[in-house]
Amino acid sequence: MTASETPLHPLTAFQRAMLMLGTIAVGAGMSINFVVVTPLTRKAGLTEMEVAAVMTLSTVLFAVTIPLWGRIADLAGRKRVMIFSLFATALTNMAFLFALEAGLAGMITGTTLFLTLTFVRAWFGVLAPGLQPAAMAAMTDATTTANRAAGLGMIGAAMAIGSIVGPAGAAVLAPFGALAPLWGTIVFCVIIGILISFTLPKTVKRPRNAPRPQPLSLTDRRMRPHLIFLLTYFVAIGIMQQTLAWFIEDRYRLTETMGEAAGQAAVLYTGITFACYAVASLIVQFGYINRVRPDPRKVLPLGLAMVSAGYFGADAFRELYVVYACFLLVGTGAALAIPSANALGSLSVSREEQGAAAALLAIAPPGGFIFGPMIGAWLYGIHYALPLLAAGGLVGALAIYAALVTARKPLSPG
Repeated sequence: MTASETPLHPLTAFQRAMLMLGTIAVGAGMSINFVVVTPLTRKAGLTEMEVAAVMTLSTVLFAVTIPLWGRIADLAGRKRVMIFSLFATALTNMAFLFALEAGLAGMITGTTLFLTLTFVRAWFGVLAPGLQPAAMAAMTDATTTANRAAGLGMIGAAMAIGSIVGPAGAAVLAPFGALAPLWGTIVFCVIIGILISFTLPKTVKRPRNAPRPQPLSLTDRRMRPHLIFLLTYFVAIGIMQQTLAWFIEDRYRLTETMGEAAGQAAVLYTGITFACYAVASLIVQFGYINRVRPDPRKVLPLGLAMVSAGYFGADAFRELYVVYACFLLVGTGAALAIPSANALGSLSVSREEQGAAAALLAIAPPGGFIFGPMIGAWLYGIHYALPLLAAGGLVGALAIYAALVTARKPLSPG
C-alpha cells in the first residue's frame, strides 16, 4: 500500500458516526426555525417578508463564512471548531428563543423586535458554520482517494438529514409548548458537542509537506451544471420550508378555530408533516439507496417527479391526512434525488478530484436557502398556494431535464 492510499488521520466507524451526528445537530438547529419561528414571529406582529429577511440574512452569512471557518479549522484544529460550532448553535438559538419570547409577551414590538431578531439570528450565521467544513476536513484526512467521495457524501447527507429531522422533531416536542422544539435542538447540540469532545481524537498537526486535495472552482465546467442543478433544487426546498407553517395555519384557519393555541397547533401540524418527510426519506436512504446503490441516472428523474407530485398534491387536496401522505411521497423522492444528484456531480470529475467535488456541492443547500425563503415569502404575500406550486414547478422542470439530459450522460468523465 502506498502513502497516498493511507489515510492521514484514520477514524473509527464510531468516530465517523459522531461527525455525522454533529452535522445533523447543526442542520437541525438551523432548520427547526422554519417550523417554530415562522408562525410565531407572525403572531408577534412581523410580516412574512420581515420573517424571511431575518432568516435569509442568517443564511447568507452562513454560506459566506463557511470557507473562512474551513481555514480556521486548518489552523485551530477540526475538533475544536466542531465543538465550538455546536455550542455556538445552541447559544445563538437560545438567544433567539429569548428574543422571540419577549416579542410574544409584548415586551418588544415592531421595528425593535425585527432588528433584535435579525441581530441575534445573524450571530448564528457567523458563529455556527464551522462544523461542516471542519467535519469535511476531518473526513478528508480519514479517507483515501478510493473512499473519499463516499465519506464526504456522508457529511453532505447528514446536513440534509438534519434539515428534515429538526422540523420533524417539532411534532414530538410541540405538545410541550410552541417553543419546546427550539429547546430540544439546543439540548441536542450541547449533548453532541460534549460527546465529540470525548470521542474524537486530539487534533494532530498536519505535516507541511502532506498532500492535500486541491479545491475545485465554482466555475469548473464539469461541475457547473451539477451545482446549478442542486442550487435550483434547494431554492425550491427553501420556498417550501419557509412557507409551509403559514400554509397550514392559514389554510386550516387555526387562528380562527384555536385562538391562543394556534401557534402551538401550527408547530405540531407542520412538525408532523415534516416527520412524514423525514421517516420516508430515512427509510428509503438506508433501506434502499445504501443497500441497492441504484444507477443515479435512472432514479434521479423518478425521485424529482415524486417530489414535484407531492408538492402539487399537498396543494390540490385539502384533507390534512392527505397532505401528510403527500409529504411521505416528497420524502421518498428526496431520498432518491439528492444522493443521486450529488453522486453524479462527484462522478463528473476524476477519481482524485471526487472529494473536492463533494465539498463544492455542499455549497448548494445554504446557497439555495439564500434565495428560496425570500421568493417563498413574496409569493405567499400574493396567494398562499403559490409557494407550493412554484416549488413543484421548479422540481418538475428539473425532473424533465434529468430525464432528457442527465440520464443520457456517462457515469465517468469523458
